[in-house]
Amino acid sequence: MGERIRNAIFNKLHHELQGARVLDAFAGTGAIGIEAISRGAANVVFVEKDRVAQKVLAENLKSLRLYEPEVKLVRSPVASWINTYDGEKFDVIFADPPYWNPQFSTIERLFGLLKEGGIMVLSHPGKGEVPEGTNEVFVVDDRTYSNAVLTFYRKKG
Repeated sequence: MGERIRNAIFNKLHHELQGARVLDAFAGTGAIGIEAISRGAANVVFVEKDRVAQKVLAENLKSLRLYEPEVKLVRSPVASWINTYDGEKFDVIFADPPYWNPQFSTIERLFGLLKEGGIMVLSHPGKGEVPEGTNEVFVVDDRTYSNAVLTFYRKKG
């Protein structure tokens, strides 16, 4: 995800992040979650399956002196992690799955990890169908940035 798109996200979510519990799903190098911490999030859980990305993310966290409980790195596919997660729900969820494999069934399962009133941002290529939400989680905004689309979901609450 490019810097322009990240700036758009954080400009829109500025007030949502203060003291928030954040999930950075498909975290990659952690740029989104790290930015969330720098903008006032209380803590971030990073979930990443790729070993190279995990290593870079761990180095990024260490170099910024970010440690538990402020941050947690989960080395797992998001779908597998959801199956075992039984912790506190999240105020904000960022989901940036690989464009070649958007894993929309996993994205729909992430809706269940949102707190009431929470928001989720999904980055996707804008081609094909995206999750429409549920009775409890609904689309509140769509924004297009060249080849990327951001879909914002809100959980009723």
